Amino acid sequence: MTPHDTAVHAVHASVHASASGTWTLGDRTVHRIGFGTMRLPQTGPALIPHAVPRDRDQAVAVLRRAVELGVNHLDTAAFYFSPLRSANELINRALAPYPDDLVIATKVGPARALDGTWAEHARTPEALRAQVEENLRQLGRDHLDLVNLRIVGADSIAERFGALAELREAGLIRHLGLSNVRPHHLAEAQSIAPVVCVQNPYGIGAAPEQDEVLRLCTEQGIAFVPFYAIAGAGREGGTGSSPAEPAQVEDVAKAHGASPAQVRLAWTLHRAPNILAIPGTGDLTHLTENIAAATLPLTPADLTLLNTAHRP
Repeated sequence: MTPHDTAVHAVHASVHASASGTWTLGDRTVHRIGFGTMRLPQTGPALIPHAVPRDRDQAVAVLRRAVELGVNHLDTAAFYFSPLRSANELINRALAPYPDDLVIATKVGPARALDGTWAEHARTPEALRAQVEENLRQLGRDHLDLVNLRIVGADSIAERFGALAELREAGLIRHLGLSNVRPHHLAEAQSIAPVVCVQNPYGIGAAPEQDEVLRLCTEQGIAFVPFYAIAGAGREGGTGSSPAEPAQVEDVAKAHGASPAQVRLAWTLHRAPNILAIPGTGDLTHLTENIAAATLPLTPADLTLLNTAHRP
C-alpha cells in the first residue's frame, strides 16, 4: 500500500454520516447525509426500460455499508426497478430486520409498467392506496415511515394528498411529504395534514423558484430533501454528454483535493440546516466519498465562489 493509499484509507476509516449533523422528519431524527436508491437496481441510466440489472450482491453490500457508515435515512420507491431488481426488494434483502433508527422514505404517484415503460400517474385514492400497499409488501413493513406524494404540473393536489392523509390516519403511513412541488402545493397540503419534508430538485444551478421553496421550508422547519444535488441543472439525465462542470466547482474541488460531486454535496448542505442530502450510487468507493463530503471544509471564500456558479 502506497503512502497515498494509506492516507486515503485512514480518511475513509473515519467517515461517518453523523458528521453531517441531524434534522428531524416528524418525530424521527436522521443524519443529514442519507442515501438514495434510484440507481441501485441497475447500472447506467436509471428508470429506463430494459436497463441492465446491477449485481445483487454488490447492491446489497452498498446498502449494508451505508448503514455501517451511519446512514439512517433511505429514499426509495416501488417504481425504482430494472429487470430482476427493485430498490425495495434490495433494501429488504440487505437490511431486514431493520435497525430501530432507520427511516425509509418512499414516494407514490409515478407508475411504470412491468416492462419499465412509464404509465399514467396514480391520481385516485384507490390507485394511491395500491401503491402504498405495494411498497409495504416489497419492504416487508406493516407501515411506511414517510410517503412523499410526487407530482407533475401545477394543478391541485388536495384529493391525492387527502387520500394519503386518510392512510396516515389508518396507521399505514407515519409521516407525509411532497415531491416536485411548488409553493402553493405546500400550502394546500398543509391545510390537510402535516408535511414533514419537501423533496425537490436542488443543487448548484437549480432554478430560482427552488430557492423560494427552500426558503419556505427553512422558515417553517420542514426538511428539504434535494434530488439531483450532485448532477446539477441539465446534468440529471444520465445519458449522453453532460454540460461541462462550472469552473468554480472545479477550482474548489482542486483546492481541497476533492471531487466535483463532493463539492456540490458540501455546498448544498451549507445552504440551510434543514437540508437532507440523499446522494445515490451503486459503488462502494463513491458511497464513502459522498458521506465524506459532509466534512469538506468549505471556506467563506469557497462558498462565495460557488454561489456565483449557482447564480451567475
